[in-house]
Amino acid sequence: MKITRIHTTPIRIPLTCFFYNSTHAGTKREWNGRLSRISPKRPNPILEYVLVHVETDAGLKGLGEAPADIGFFGQTIEQIQVAIDDYMGPQLTGKNPLEIEACMDLIDYRENSSAKSGIDLALHDLAAKATGLSVSEMLGGVKRDRIPVAIEIAGGAPEDMANECRKYMKMHVRAFKPKIGSIPEKDIERLQAIRDTVGPDVSLRADANRGYSPDEAIHFCRLLEKTNINLELLEQPCDAWDLPGMARVCQEVELPIEADESCFGPHDAEAVIRAKAADVLNIKIGKAGGLAPAMRIAHIAREAGLQCVIGTAFGTGVKIAAKLHMAAAIGDFSGAVEFTELGLHGPLLKGELDQQLALPLAEDGCMPVPQGLGLGIELDPDQIAAIALPTGKNGSV
Repeated sequence: MKITRIHTTPIRIPLTCFFYNSTHAGTKREWNGRLSRISPKRPNPILEYVLVHVETDAGLKGLGEAPADIGFFGQTIEQIQVAIDDYMGPQLTGKNPLEIEACMDLIDYRENSSAKSGIDLALHDLAAKATGLSVSEMLGGVKRDRIPVAIEIAGGAPEDMANECRKYMKMHVRAFKPKIGSIPEKDIERLQAIRDTVGPDVSLRADANRGYSPDEAIHFCRLLEKTNINLELLEQPCDAWDLPGMARVCQEVELPIEADESCFGPHDAEAVIRAKAADVLNIKIGKAGGLAPAMRIAHIAREAGLQCVIGTAFGTGVKIAAKLHMAAAIGDFSGAVEFTELGLHGPLLKGELDQQLALPLAEDGCMPVPQGLGLGIELDPDQIAAIALPTGKNGSV
C-alpha cells in the first residue's frame, strides 16, 4: 500500500462566545490573538483548523487535524496548509503509510509541530484501519473506555470565574483549570470563589500561564497553604525558558508543579526532568507533533516517576477523538483530560458521536472513547462545507 495524495481542508469556526468571561481579566499574559486574530480585518472571535486527508492506492483513507494557533504554536492556518500541501505531503507520496515512524522522520523539521501532528494523526487513523484496530489498541491497548473531562476557566473577576464553573457544572463537568498568573493575592481570591462555588469534591488545578516570577510563585503557594482551596497542581508558573526558576519553585513548595510551555516535545521533556523543573508534564498532541511523540513524552515521564496531564489543544471531533484514544491507551495521567473546546463549538461529527463528544456530558462527567477502526469517527460533510475556506489555484487559503 502506498500514499497517493495528502491534502488539506482549512476551516474557520466563528464563535458565538469569547473565551474570556469577564472584562476584568487580570492575568499578565492574556491570550491576545489565540482564539481570534485580533485585527481590523477580523474583529470577531474565531477558531481555525486544518483538516488533513491521506489517500492510498488501496482505497483506504486517514483523517487528521492540525490546530492553527499563532499564540501558542506560532503557526497560522496559511502556514500549516502550505507546509502540508506543498512540502510535507509531496515528500510522503509513494511511501508506505503503515511505516509511520519512517514517514514522520522524512518530515521531522525543527518547527511546524502543528502541521506534523495533523499528518501523524491521519497516518495513525489510516494504519489502525488497515490493521483492523482502533487507534487506542494500536497505541498499546485500551486501559479505560470513559475519560473524565476538565474545562479551563479564563481569568476574570472572582464572581465571573465562579459563575462559569457553575454553568459547566450544570452540564456535569466535575474538573476545572482556572487561568491565574497575576497578583498572587488576587489569584487566591479567584480560586477561593471557585472552590466555594463548586464544593470540596470537584477537581481543581490552576494555570499561571508563565505569569509569575519564581518568588511570586513561591509566595502564591505559601498563601494557598493557608486556605481550603485544595489545588491539585500549578501549571507553568514561570517563563518557559526559566527551568532554574521552575526548579527552585519545585524544591521549595509542596504543590506539584506542571510544565506546559516548557515541554513541547520529547527532548523538552528530558530537559525539564534533568533540571528537576516539574513534577508533572503537560502533553498536547499538536504541541508534541503527533500521537507518536506524545506517547513518547508519557513514557519518558513514567520512567522518571512523573505524572502527565493531557491538556487542551483546541480541535474538532478529530482531535477530540485522538485525545480520547491517547487517554485510553496511556499508562497513567493526572486527573481529568482537558477539553475546553467543548464550551466553544461542536465536534462537527456525523451520527451519535456528535452529541456524545459534546456538552452536556453524561452524569459521570466523562466522554466515551470512540469505538470502531482507526479514530472511530466521521466528520459531517454538511457542517464542514459550511465553514470550509475557499482556496486559491495552488490550493492554499
